[in-house]
Amino acid sequence: MLTLQGKSVFTGIAIGPLALFHRNTISTAPRAIDDAEAEVQRFQKARTEAVLQLQKLYEKAVEKIGEEQAAVFEVHQMMLDDDDYIESIEGKIRETMLNAEAAVEQTAQQFADMFRAMDDAYMQARAADVLDISRRIEQQLCGGPSIDFSKYDHVIIAADDLAPSETLQLDTDKILGFVTSSGSTNSHTAILARTLGIAAVVNTGTQIHNDVDGMMAIIDGTTGTVYIDPDQETLCQMTERQQQLKKQQEKLETVRGVATETKDGKKIRLYANIGNPDNLPQAILNDAEGIGLFRSEFLYLENTAYPTEEQQFEAYKTTAETMAGKTVVIRTLDIGADKKVDYFGLDAEANPALGMRAIRICLTRPSLFKTQLRALLRASAYGKIAIMFPMIISVDEIRQCKSLLQNVRLELDNQGIAYDKQMEIGIMIETPAAAIMSDELAKEVDFFSIGSNDLTQYTLAIDRQQTTLDAFFDSHHPAVLRLIQQTIENGHKAGIWVGICGELGADLTLTETFLKMGIDEISVSPSSILPLRQKIRSISLL
Repeated sequence: MLTLQGKSVFTGIAIGPLALFHRNTISTAPRAIDDAEAEVQRFQKARTEAVLQLQKLYEKAVEKIGEEQAAVFEVHQMMLDDDDYIESIEGKIRETMLNAEAAVEQTAQQFADMFRAMDDAYMQARAADVLDISRRIEQQLCGGPSIDFSKYDHVIIAADDLAPSETLQLDTDKILGFVTSSGSTNSHTAILARTLGIAAVVNTGTQIHNDVDGMMAIIDGTTGTVYIDPDQETLCQMTERQQQLKKQQEKLETVRGVATETKDGKKIRLYANIGNPDNLPQAILNDAEGIGLFRSEFLYLENTAYPTEEQQFEAYKTTAETMAGKTVVIRTLDIGADKKVDYFGLDAEANPALGMRAIRICLTRPSLFKTQLRALLRASAYGKIAIMFPMIISVDEIRQCKSLLQNVRLELDNQGIAYDKQMEIGIMIETPAAAIMSDELAKEVDFFSIGSNDLTQYTLAIDRQQTTLDAFFDSHHPAVLRLIQQTIENGHKAGIWVGICGELGADLTLTETFLKMGIDEISVSPSSILPLRQKIRSISLL
């Protein structure tokens, strides 16, 4: 039995034959050419065909996993249209009389190395994207793609890593699980596995070779362990565990549609985190009582230019109408740090997590901010929308936000445009500064929502994107929990409600702790709602 240890991205268990993912060999060896312009035209023809393929993949992905996850294929199309990328390839062809395959490969490696050298984890992950789009062009230059995706039927796929396009072309209804030797929990394979509920372990650090192809394998998504050719004892244990998880899932159905309250009657608002209206079916399917975090920045991340007021209005209006009177908390844009948008033109920063991001961008670009506030206010006439400002660290910042909001209200009043005049205004508590000052901040708003991901990173001074520091990163650190407790107490003293919308909200080992602290609302990913409700209903606070 071979045992591999990696990082889990979905806590299921998969048992089945292992299938190595085979790619057809593409020759990118350099060779001399006689006609550079003919070779450039050959490259451009292959690039055009690659763009058309990506458009088809995008349309397929939208149907399968929604616009948010499908956006990667739009990004790939933009990368194929990037002037620097195209000029590098054409320059190598013309200046060195190099064949197109070699020019594409050399440019791909050059750009990938550039991304890998960046400090930002999100940008480092883009190395895989540039290699993916380059391989697509190389496949066209070598006669077109011919991977037989149909042969992967009811198997656990093993690969070094999988490109987004490769993952999508697999019939995921027939895939039992994924195991990759590289990749990260932020890779597209990992995101797809979570979205579709497929057991997956990434970054095992061990290349899987042909000698294990076809062997029985087990993925334990709970521990991030992969067993290849398991002994009978391990197979029996994991089969039993798989059945237990199935029964647990069936039990979750018993809490669908019932109140989220403790045994002694303490009611908790149980909401969902979403990125855009495409995620609403998942929230509704999992019985969310409202939306506790609408990440409005995805409207900016998915666009190639600033989204217009009308674009934003339609997205917020659709969400409010779909939730039919249930609360929808929309966070104003949180661009910056690990979320980069080229058209914002932000300066490069040595430490972007401590730089120009979120509310700091909004307050230094008031016209941009007012466009979003107008869209939010207009949409509030169609449901119960609440606005939440991110990365607040001072009373003055809140007052600046409220002043801009009041200006927009006056504009709408003058234009006779309806909006909810009683709309709640809240802030994220994401820094030690905000938690320590929460007694003063609470006097200015209607609610707090604790962003535990950033609060942990800033309290511990550990970049949450830096995986090499995982051993030091303790989300249960007493300092973090004390700041959460202090925030809840100060919020309640001022008569406002306090929620949590970070990853800790879904941590069932902390649920009772948060309830005893007095938390009023918890917002989690849709798939975490029923397990959390089941946990809450098992607790007595008396």
